[in-house]
Amino acid sequence: MPRVLSVRMLALLSALAAAAVVLAGGRLRAEPEARVIPITARRFEFTPREITLKQGETVKLELRTEDVRHGFFVRPLGIDEDIVPGQKTEVVVTPQTAGRYTTICDHFCGAGHGNMKMTIVVE
Repeated sequence: MPRVLSVRMLALLSALAAAAVVLAGGRLRAEPEARVIPITARRFEFTPREITLKQGETVKLELRTEDVRHGFFVRPLGIDEDIVPGQKTEVVVTPQTAGRYTTICDHFCGAGHGNMKMTIVVE
């Protein structure tokens, strides 16, 4: 008897899964990969100095440092990351509001730290 129930249960679960696919409009495809933007930090600059993103587009920022620990802080975009030597820091962001946003290093990295900035433009 338990074997019959398990076969019936399997058939029911299969039918439910098929119904879910139909109700979801057949959308079982993988989402497209986010565009990757490499950003390098070094005393006392980010490279590139400016990037342009599209409003509503999901992108992955790939952060690396060539020397010491840096910060990557953009309050309006909700980004506050540490960039650690020898590690890659990935940040996925989908900006919703157009504008020009200043990114700063928020970890003291030396005498030129206060001028370590880059711009993120959202169109």
